[in-house]
Parts: sequence; structure tokens; C-alpha cells
Amino acid sequence: MDVFILRHGKAEVAKPGGRDADRPLTKKGRDDILAVALWIAAHDPEFDLIAASPLARAQETAAIIADVLEVPQKMATWKVLVPGGDTDTVCREIGRYPDNAAVLLVGHEPLLSSLISRIISGNEGAGIVMTKGGLAKIRNFSYAGRPSGELHWLLTVKQMALIK
Repeated sequence: MDVFILRHGKAEVAKPGGRDADRPLTKKGRDDILAVALWIAAHDPEFDLIAASPLARAQETAAIIADVLEVPQKMATWKVLVPGGDTDTVCREIGRYPDNAAVLLVGHEPLLSSLISRIISGNEGAGIVMTKGGLAKIRNFSYAGRPSGELHWLLTVKQMALIK
């Protein structure tokens, strides 16, 4: 299974009295994610699922990707992708999909970096850093007793702009 991991785009600062969960993307955040979506489309992946955290900025990020790829029916909301979520719980959710599936997860730091680390090294201390709009691909994901997989690549928005 291929697991793609995308951090949401740049979000607005919380308004006084506003909830963190309600923060939408900024114009730059939307523009960056649109560029990421176009990059993904140019590299022709076929996602079986686009799972996003329920927070507004992740939902908006996932919707942009699904819209560009023309697969809104493949979107799902996973509460386990909220900031502070448990990496093993996320891996169990991923593991419910077939071995030949391709899954895109859209979420937040520090969960996403910890998730990549847990999958590729067995613990959460590998020192992975996901930038806003950053995208990773893990190949051969498996959840048989413990998560495992191979980090194929990890790219920033700027790096994707340089790769045609």
C-alpha cells in the first residue's frame, strides 16, 4: 500500500475568542495547496481515499486536492487525524484498506511527522519535519503487529514547484 501524507496549508491566525479548529486557509495557503494538487495531478496518482482531520484547514486542504483530482466522493473525515492524535490508531485505520490501495492523509503537526517516523523507524523520534503543504510518500505500508513502510520521498511546496 502507498500512503501519502499531506500537511494542511498555511492557516489564518485564530480570531480573538475563535476556535483553533475553525481556522481556514489563508490565500497563500490556498494557492500553495492548489499548486500541490496540480503537482499531484501531473504525477498521476489514483487515490482510493482522501482522509482528512475534521479541522477546517485540513478539510479545506483535502477539498482542494479532491476537486483538482475530480474525486470528491473519495473524501472522508477521520477524527484520529486531529493534532495530538495517536499514531498507532491512525495506522490501524490505514491498515483497514487493501494492500494495493493508495491513501492520502491530510492533517497536522506534530502528528504527521510522528506518524512518518513511527512507520519507517518503529518509534516517533526520527526527526522528521513536515512543512505546511509538505507531502510525503510511504511505500509498502503494512500493519501486521506494528506499522512499517519505506519513506519514498518527502517534499516541500517549493521543491514540488521545481520538479516537473
